[in-house]
Amino acid sequence: MQIAANNPNNKSWLNVAEGCDFPIQNIPFGVFITKDDIITIGTRIGEYAIDLGAFHQLGYFEGIPLTDDMFMQDSLNDFISDGRKTWRLVRNRIAEIFDSKNERLKNNLKHQEVIIFDVNEVEMLLPISVGDYTDFYSSKEHATNVGIMFRGAENALMPNWLHMPIGYHGRSSSVVVSGTKIRRPYGQILPAGETQPVFMPTSAMDMELETAFITTDVNNLGERVSVEEAGEYIFGMVLFNDWSARDIQKWEYVPLGPFLGKSFASSMSPWIITMDALEPFKCNGPKQEFTPLPYLQQESTENSYDIKLKASVETENGDLNLLTETNFKHLYWTMSQQLAYHTSNGCNVRAGDLLGSGTISGPTKNSYGSMLELTWGGKEPITLKDGTKRTFFNDGDHVIIRGYCKDDKVRIGFGKCTGKIMPSIEPKHIK
Repeated sequence: MQIAANNPNNKSWLNVAEGCDFPIQNIPFGVFITKDDIITIGTRIGEYAIDLGAFHQLGYFEGIPLTDDMFMQDSLNDFISDGRKTWRLVRNRIAEIFDSKNERLKNNLKHQEVIIFDVNEVEMLLPISVGDYTDFYSSKEHATNVGIMFRGAENALMPNWLHMPIGYHGRSSSVVVSGTKIRRPYGQILPAGETQPVFMPTSAMDMELETAFITTDVNNLGERVSVEEAGEYIFGMVLFNDWSARDIQKWEYVPLGPFLGKSFASSMSPWIITMDALEPFKCNGPKQEFTPLPYLQQESTENSYDIKLKASVETENGDLNLLTETNFKHLYWTMSQQLAYHTSNGCNVRAGDLLGSGTISGPTKNSYGSMLELTWGGKEPITLKDGTKRTFFNDGDHVIIRGYCKDDKVRIGFGKCTGKIMPSIEPKHIK
């Protein structure tokens, strides 16, 4: 089926400013509360949030097989479970109705009043009910940098890293929507030079500049999905910040890996950008050093996406400080390889599952995706506009991740993923 919604010549009768992340070619999906306190599934064009529940009730999806309550829910899980044919039909219809040449809704002010909202008048919610959350470790540059800091240059990459997409199972309950304030966590920490740990707030609060993808129902327990068909089960992508407490993580991660140093919060952007919308921006990823085992080999080399990413920190005085600029295309392991690997032992993956890329770092220091790398373990502090220095983040710091794709005709953006760091709460038993 043709992706008519991607036509770069399409124009909307809604106003879309030059350089906006959400032109009519984007049509992302999210969940929001309207000014009338109604929770609905919606999309966005320009600075307008579109209530797809009302859109559906008023007959604009006529001819598309959808349940009556498909868009009147508090998560996208059921819609995602319906599969690619439905996703494409819905995006194409939205693009058709909001096209500048289509006057059906354009001239119906009564319908517009219940369908279209100023995006600043709605409250964005987490777009999915996250069933399971897996975080990968798929940036070779990031894994190498961390390995050098922890083990030295000779043993930077572990022997298995170049043979399979390394990952761990995260905590879905602490995945929160962008804008949620992030509380500095307590944890067990081993101070430098000491032999006994202490229980205290982290002093190494870090970001991880990531993306994540959301799946539909992939496989039954015990079944595997091939790397060539894995892409059919990916609904879309979001920006992702898998916050890390590096000092807690350092003490706890041997022998089983990340735990409380990661599970206190992970932030995701509210609008899911579909893989259909990102299709024009496919590109080649890095050449893989070893030929993977057959079940991870892909015939096509155009398996990545040219997604420009950046992270900034806004200090309490309002200064915005750019920290890093990188690109999704640097990832060594592709999303299809990640998903195929995830199911290769028969693990079942379901609609609404969230799979993070892991920190995305580029080849140069100004493209590293974490403060751990940018300050090289805290040894090289960053000086901000107000003269203060950072090795890791302070209370009150507001971390902002943005991402977009762009060619000479269209810009498809993700909006932003943000979180402001709040002071820790002292446990009652500590005096």
